[in-house]
Amino acid sequence: MILAVLLPGGFTFSVYKYLSAPEPNAAAASPTTEPTPGPEEPRPSENERPDSPIDADEYGDWNLRVGGVSFKAEKVGGWTYDSCAPVDRHGVLARNKCERVVQLAYTAYRGHLTAVQVIMSFPTVKAAKATAMQLASSSRAVKWRRDKMLDKYVYAKQRVASTERYVLLTIVTADRTAQAKATRFQHYLHTDRSNSFRDSIASD
Repeated sequence: MILAVLLPGGFTFSVYKYLSAPEPNAAAASPTTEPTPGPEEPRPSENERPDSPIDADEYGDWNLRVGGVSFKAEKVGGWTYDSCAPVDRHGVLARNKCERVVQLAYTAYRGHLTAVQVIMSFPTVKAAKATAMQLASSSRAVKWRRDKMLDKYVYAKQRVASTERYVLLTIVTADRTAQAKATRFQHYLHTDRSNSFRDSIASD
């Protein structure tokens, strides 16, 4: 695991990275341990298997039920970009020929937890994998909707992964009320959305 420090300009960036809580008036960051996945991995939610090109309107509220696990989150915003330039801070996406970007914002547990997902599509699987690797070591390479996150939080973490021709960035913040649920919530949200891209390609 990598422990990252929150900079004045915003979040730093890496794979499975934990962020410090904001100053002042913030508690310590969440523990630097990953949850052990249960025996059942989440399957893609219904109606969340994107066709090309991806569009924010394809995604609604997130509702997942698998085994004895269930999660819900309300979609509070969605943005579709016909190019990747609006979110490409350092040119990483342009160098890998990123084609299109969608951002989605969610809230859960009565506003005590917020999540933003950035979905980036690429022309090839190779380009997507290269981008995910580069984002892991390029601080703040992607501009995402920080205005949709909590101002004060004790948990803040982001995950990045590539699946087929897509790269997914999932950011979650939570206050003390939802802190204990945040790691598991993020694990399932990120995995469920990632699986949807794999199944979409397989069904084409």
